[in-house]
Amino acid sequence: MNLALDRGLSLLEHMAAHPGGLPLAQMAAELDIPLSACHRLLEDLQRRGYVRQVRAQGDYLLTTKLASLGLGYLSTAGIVDIAEPLLERLAHSSGELVRLSIVDDDHLTWIAKAQGMRQGLRYDPDMGMDARLSCTASGHAWLLTLSDERALDLVTRQGFGSPAEYGPKAPTTVKALLGYLHAARVRGYAMIDEVFAPGMSAMAAPVMRRGEAIGVLSIAGPRIRLTSERMHTLAPTLLAAAAELGPISNGSSLFGRPPLGKG
Repeated sequence: MNLALDRGLSLLEHMAAHPGGLPLAQMAAELDIPLSACHRLLEDLQRRGYVRQVRAQGDYLLTTKLASLGLGYLSTAGIVDIAEPLLERLAHSSGELVRLSIVDDDHLTWIAKAQGMRQGLRYDPDMGMDARLSCTASGHAWLLTLSDERALDLVTRQGFGSPAEYGPKAPTTVKALLGYLHAARVRGYAMIDEVFAPGMSAMAAPVMRRGEAIGVLSIAGPRIRLTSERMHTLAPTLLAAAAELGPISNGSSLFGRPPLGKG
């Protein structure tokens, strides 16, 4: 990859993780980019409207242009319109947060959500994040459709999640992860409890099309409400929703190449 392009993308990704902004010197040091080169890249990004500076000599932060590009793409691809009624229905029946993620090469990215709980304790993480495959129900639901070798390869590339960053039960070894995946394969859906976040539980099922996982539907909420027993009760509804989304996803270019005759 072109060095300037690689550095520019690294800057955008780094700034996306720090919405409050960062000073030039800190970004240059953390990304190992020469200060002068980092300054030139930020100036170019600022001219294109992707970055702004809070004040003269102040911190740099992202504008909403990058987010609007992503939202525009999702709208054009049609996935939000396709999935929204189904997500809303599942959120209403479960009373919890429902999320849709899509498989994009070696990544699983959350792109849409519906919140069933309107009052009380809510669990509502940001969209657009890549799921940590080792310690999310969504990640486990995708991995259960793959061979152990392929699943471990993907997790090794991304890295195991640390309990300090995620939940106290986050698997940090191959043996622990395979235990989760083998149990999920038997059930046909993933279940986790205090793995992604303390006090939270989640379940997820793969969205399949032509024998391949193209996305994942998940339900997440506080473990005091979303108990193991309740997840087992919700499983048929979740699996039915995932099975329904698979065939109708043909209309969206986000879910892989459309079938012949569909464009």
